[in-house]
Amino acid sequence: MNDQVTRLPPGPVMLDVAGLELTPAEAEMLRHPLVGGVILFARNYQDGRQLRALTAHIHALREPALLIAVDHEGGRVQRFRDGFTRIPSMGAIGRLWRSSAEGALETAEAAGRVLAAELVAHGVDLSFAPVLDLDYGCSRVIGDRAFHSDPEITAALADAFADGLADGGMAAVGKHFPGHGFAEADSHVEIPRDGRAFEQIWARDMLPYRSRIGRRLDGVMPAHVIYSTLDPSPAGFSRFWLQDVLRGRIGFSGTIFSDDLTMEGATVAGGIVARAGAAVDAGCDMVLVCNRPDLSAELLDGWRPQLRTDVADRVLAMRRPSRFADPAAPDRDGAYLASRRAIEALTAALA
Repeated sequence: MNDQVTRLPPGPVMLDVAGLELTPAEAEMLRHPLVGGVILFARNYQDGRQLRALTAHIHALREPALLIAVDHEGGRVQRFRDGFTRIPSMGAIGRLWRSSAEGALETAEAAGRVLAAELVAHGVDLSFAPVLDLDYGCSRVIGDRAFHSDPEITAALADAFADGLADGGMAAVGKHFPGHGFAEADSHVEIPRDGRAFEQIWARDMLPYRSRIGRRLDGVMPAHVIYSTLDPSPAGFSRFWLQDVLRGRIGFSGTIFSDDLTMEGATVAGGIVARAGAAVDAGCDMVLVCNRPDLSAELLDGWRPQLRTDVADRVLAMRRPSRFADPAAPDRDGAYLASRRAIEALTAALA
């Protein structure tokens, strides 16, 4: 295996790996010029020591180091569990608002801090969080992943969560723009559609993106949802949603990550090379290809995008300095310890 460090700016593709350690073939794949990041899953985690070894190996392959990400929101979507604090669902935090808005905000901040500190201590750079979707009570994939049904409460809690992320040394990535909560279908296995008018989506679902939390997001992930009265393409393949609305009308200047291009909601754009091209043409900076190594190989072999330095700079800006980079740091940090106690108390109360 090639042990030399590959010196290349990050490319526009984020891929996954199969197991607890890199195979030689995977290490070579991650040196490809199109690769800019790795997303980890539960299958990549056995314990803390193993995870730190895996992330260190991935980081050592490239200079600048590849971005390592995970979907680690809390509740149903938390990839690493044993040895990590169990983060309650964001919906459980949102329900605290009924009795105490201040308590809900403090808990949201604590959740963000614990999540970021523990991931950073294990070499993970980024979690795709917070969820900014609204809970309309109908989505089969969002539900209690959302903080609340009220957009103003959602925005406030997500902002507090982002405070915790920032203190832990982690960027914030809002998803799923412009809003997945109203569409009933699960975009992992179906093609969701939302037939509302723009004014309705702007007033409610996009309110968090237009609030303080939206102005401090470092990344955004669009939804694989077709907003049928506005564009025939899902938002992640739509210049209208990504360029006209997100970049133009809202003024977002951070990194746009596609949702996983192997999901059913992405198949409307064609084969994997066509999907990646359509996502980047629409305005995505980095495309995700997960759980299909055959499609990862096909994309790296067949896609020839123009590599842009401004996109590479945005991706590199996602990594933050953190006082938790030392694996032992969380257990010496008073703010982290207090936050962990608060989260553990809420989790115990929900049990």
